[in-house]
Amino acid sequence: MTMNFPRRRIPPASPPKSTARQRILAQWRGVDMQTLEKLSVKGCRPIGRVVDSLLTNLELDKRLAETMILKVWNNLIDPNISAHACPTGLHNGTLFVTVDNTVRHYDIILYHRREILQRLQYSFGRELIARISFRVG
Repeated sequence: MTMNFPRRRIPPASPPKSTARQRILAQWRGVDMQTLEKLSVKGCRPIGRVVDSLLTNLELDKRLAETMILKVWNNLIDPNISAHACPTGLHNGTLFVTVDNTVRHYDIILYHRREILQRLQYSFGRELIARISFRVG
């Protein structure tokens, strides 16, 4: 009579046990290297994918454009205006400009708004700067 016993599950091979030297070095460093090695193997991704996702998340191309607007502002805009107005942000195609007093704010909106917007759109494109908003600050 043959008895069929249930098969015994064989656990997967565990990582090799650390040597005495490795244990002492890990204790001296204050780091458990085996745990770090296990985590690094599980979460490995190619560096190219990591860098691409990082650059996408940081949106460096938009930040570069914002920086360029700040650098070019004094050269594109009339010095009488740029002395009292400064770009402070760019969000969804709207350039936000802070003006130092209400008299200048009123003057810029009435007489110079269209010219400023046209110059910036010519330099940076209509996709980047679609609108301009002036605020007293």
